[in-house]
Amino acid sequence: MKRIICFLTLIICFCMTPIQAQKKMMSQEEFRKQQQMFLTERAGLTPEEAKNFFPLYFELQDKKRSYNKEAWQKLRKGKEAGTTEAEYDRIIEDVLQTRITIDQLELEYARKYKQFLSAKKIYQIQKAEMKFHRELLKSTQKRK
Repeated sequence: MKRIICFLTLIICFCMTPIQAQKKMMSQEEFRKQQQMFLTERAGLTPEEAKNFFPLYFELQDKKRSYNKEAWQKLRKGKEAGTTEAEYDRIIEDVLQTRITIDQLELEYARKYKQFLSAKKIYQIQKAEMKFHRELLKSTQKRK
């Protein structure tokens, strides 16, 4: 009887471990640290360039997150029963305006980066950023 209980306990522990591992998400700090290392390496940033770049880069990311959060809140309003055509129209306009605002922010910050980075480095950073997100998505899909 004791063997059966021990065996069942072990099976339950082994089954629960992968479930717990899947739920664990990377903290924002861990994500940013990985992103900073990846972008620095892939774009070939010097320590001085990285020191100047990343505070602005993460500032931009925070602003974009804020705008996207607002857009998602507006999109959720469209799920409510009884949403009128005028409300849907407003939601669409607001979400599209958010995208435009984010694009304008990207341009503004690219101009700030040009004060201490070459256009080639900025291009390499953008390319590395896309690669980072692609690889992160692939690793997330593999874990599932």
